[in-house]
Parts: sequence; C-alpha cells; structure tokens
Amino acid sequence: MANLSTILFKTLFLVYFHQSQSATYNIVELGANPNGEIESTHSMSKAWSLACASTTPPTIYVPQGRFLLKHLHFKGPCNNNAVTFRINGTLVAPSDYGSIGGASNWLLFEGAHGVSIQGGVLDGRGAALWACKMSGNKCPDGATTLGISNSKNVTVSGLTSLNSQMFHIVINGCENVMLQKITILASENSPNTDGIHVQLSIGVTILNSKIGTGDDCISIGPGTIDLWIEGVGCGPGHGISIGSLGKDFEEEGDENVTVKSVIFTNTQNGVRIKAWGRPSKGFAKDVLFQHAIMSNVQNPIVIDQNYCPGNKNCPGQVSGVEISNVTYRDVEGTSATKVAVKFECSESSPCHAIKLENVNLSYKNEPARATCSNAAGTVAGIVKPSSCLF
Repeated sequence: MANLSTILFKTLFLVYFHQSQSATYNIVELGANPNGEIESTHSMSKAWSLACASTTPPTIYVPQGRFLLKHLHFKGPCNNNAVTFRINGTLVAPSDYGSIGGASNWLLFEGAHGVSIQGGVLDGRGAALWACKMSGNKCPDGATTLGISNSKNVTVSGLTSLNSQMFHIVINGCENVMLQKITILASENSPNTDGIHVQLSIGVTILNSKIGTGDDCISIGPGTIDLWIEGVGCGPGHGISIGSLGKDFEEEGDENVTVKSVIFTNTQNGVRIKAWGRPSKGFAKDVLFQHAIMSNVQNPIVIDQNYCPGNKNCPGQVSGVEISNVTYRDVEGTSATKVAVKFECSESSPCHAIKLENVNLSYKNEPARATCSNAAGTVAGIVKPSSCLF
C-alpha cells in the first residue's frame, strides 16, 4: 500500500499536470487583426468554440490592440465551467451602427456558467446612433454592449465600457454574478445608455465602480433578489433606480436590495424607486440605502409611483406595486432643487414601513423640503428636511 507521502506527491503532480494542460487561445494566433479596421469576429468565435470544448479550464487571451467585432453569441453550456477572458486590448464595435443596432446585444454570454472576464475595454461607438435618435429620425434601438443571460457564477473585473449604443451591461436571469472595478463612460445626453441593468437575477454584487452615462447608472428591474451594491460613484446620470416596476400586471418583485457607500455627483436622481401608474402584482421590499453622499443632485431621495412616460397606457390609473420596508440611513449632501425628499406613492398601494435615519440634505445652504403622498413610516436621529411621513 502506498504511504501517505506517495499519495500526496501523486495528488500534487496531477493538480500540476492538469493546470499545465490548461489551454490559452490567443485570438491573434487564430487570425485576429489588432488594427481595429479588419474584422476579427471569426477569430473570436473560434476561440470561444475551442475554449468551450475544452475539458480543462481554458483562457481566451486578447492582447494589446483594437479588435473589430460584429455581434457575437458566446453560448454554453461548455465542457468546463471556468472559461477566462483575459483582455489587455480593446474590443471595438462597427462604426456603422446599422450592422449591430438591430441586435439585442453586441456581446452576449448565455448559459456560460463560470465565465470570468478580466480587464479590457469595450468600445460600443454609440455616438452616431445617439445623434440619430436625437434627430427624430427612424433609428434602430441599439445593442446592449455586454449581455450576460441565464448564467451562474460569473465574474467581471477591471472592465471599461465606453459609449454603448444602448445599455452598457445587462444581467438577466442569472445567479451569483460579481462585477467589480467596472468603469462605464458615455455622454450625459446619450439616450438609454444605462450603466448596469439587473433583472430576474439572484445574488448579484456590484463593487467599487465608476459610472457616468446618460441614463440610470444602475437600474434594477423586476425579479431582482439579494442584490448588493457598494462603493459606486455615479455621475453624470439618472442615479441608482429600482424600476421601473409594474409595467406588467403579472410581474416578479424585488427583494433584499442593499445600496451602500455611494456618491452621486450632478445627477438627475440619487436613490430612486419608480413604478408605473397602473395595476400590477409587482413589489419592492426590504431595501436599504445607506451611507450615500449627494452633490448637487436634483432629486436625492425619490419614490415615484406615477411613472407614465408619454402619458400612454396608464392615464387615470394608479400603481398596484407595493413598496415596503425601505430604509434611508446616513444620507447627506446637497440638492439642486428645493424638494430633496419626495415620496409620491399610490392611493391603492400606499408606501409603508419607510424609515429615515440620520438624513441631512440642504438646498443652496438653505433648508430643503420634503413632500409626501400616501407614504407612512418612521424617523430616527437627525432628519433634514423634516419628515412628512405619517
């Protein structure tokens, strides 16, 4: 019988052997061109096929350079649950937005369990499409830069997303996703360029990121459970928003959402919950906004249950979304408008168990105001402006 030291040696050798067998697929070696002008879509697709087929944890390597890609679908499941994308260069969308603007996503990972994306720049080159939309001409909706769908145990770290046509990053139908040290940049007037959108997902974490864009820095759609956001700087943009909720009558709710240690600079909103003014089974509960700093924010704290863009499909109706157990703790800074706290809740589903704890917001070195409709809750510590909760 082999002794313990022999067994240990064999075990360590097997671990080393399997690690040494892990393949790296360099897209340049597979034919990709780093000049940003000659398309490299086929090379990237081939790298994914090889990596996905591997039975040991592989790496797809993108070296320095600019690599032009049309839309790609990285589809699993794979033979392994540990594909790593190590990106030192920049992935570039086509300059003609029409070539991918009709697709839902530019880069989509679906059923790609265990994928890790490390570093790199994604350049969506969305400015031409933004200009088309703002001109009033008929334009495609535009593609999300990075979609992660129906996947588990995904990590994205050190990634920069520039000038997305539409949303920058969308997490949909996923479980256990970590985003950290993400940088997102787009013009303040770029339409529908939400930074990170999460929906129908469990266990998503967003850490230590900087987001400046033309829509919500982070938007939280229906069916989001156990979301943790911490250490995010937002601005320009529309703030961190739960919603819009209640667009559909049969809708999943949001539960156990934490947003802490966040800074908002010159944004349209700070921490916001918005719901359509129409019947719905949707809800938002067990939400904590903590340690938030506002700098010249138009609406630092806002709940709006009368959301009805274009006054279409909801005139004269009231929201059925139930909003409860929402805590605002240690929120301070300056409002760009006189009303710093606004709770506009539904007549049929009033907001309840709203908590204000140590809130200190001012307007141009003057006291700010709070307005409430159909909102009930409690106050603790120093709260400025004075609460209007009942």
